[in-house]
Amino acid sequence: MTDLLTLEAEVRTDLGKGASRRLRHANKVPAILYGEGQEPVSLTLEHKNVFRAQQEEAFYSQVLTLNIAGKPVECLIKDMQRHPYKQVVMHLDFLRIDAAHKVQANAPIHFINEDVAAKTGANISHHVNEIAITCLPKDLPEFIEVDLANLTLGQTLHLSDVTFPAGVTSDELAKGEAHDLAVVTANAPKGKASDEEEEEAAAE
Repeated sequence: MTDLLTLEAEVRTDLGKGASRRLRHANKVPAILYGEGQEPVSLTLEHKNVFRAQQEEAFYSQVLTLNIAGKPVECLIKDMQRHPYKQVVMHLDFLRIDAAHKVQANAPIHFINEDVAAKTGANISHHVNEIAITCLPKDLPEFIEVDLANLTLGQTLHLSDVTFPAGVTSDELAKGEAHDLAVVTANAPKGKASDEEEEEAAAE
């Protein structure tokens, strides 16, 4: 995993659409590195290495290392353009990071014990598959686990129900209670009301 998160890169001075086209024909990927108040740097990476790395989930949420002219630079992937139908990475945007400065990233969600929740007869609906977070680079989680073992029929888990790793905060929750997004719901099967709905109906 570590090797896949370290990529060799070269500084490129030949810029423009024509130059990028020539790079792609040579199985290379044009990229740009920016952030931390420094000038943007145009880069070139080997497509085979990028393609292998981007197949890993951690590529999108973990700190990456670019070796540029022998000097390691830590960064995050901020954008990636793919060919509309070919298995080709067209362009990459990397954001420089500083170990002392917090970063914003999207952490994928891993739903665990979904089979346990499904045994209640519920239809499990995922409302989001990743969570916008803020933390120091050292605290970036590869993913965030959401345990569905105790999810009951008709229940919805929200961001406020998620256990975040130490040092990690939700960008949405930081905006206030109105942004407490639904994460997952155990829907009652069609034609069957949840216990909560049955109780409400009985009360009426």
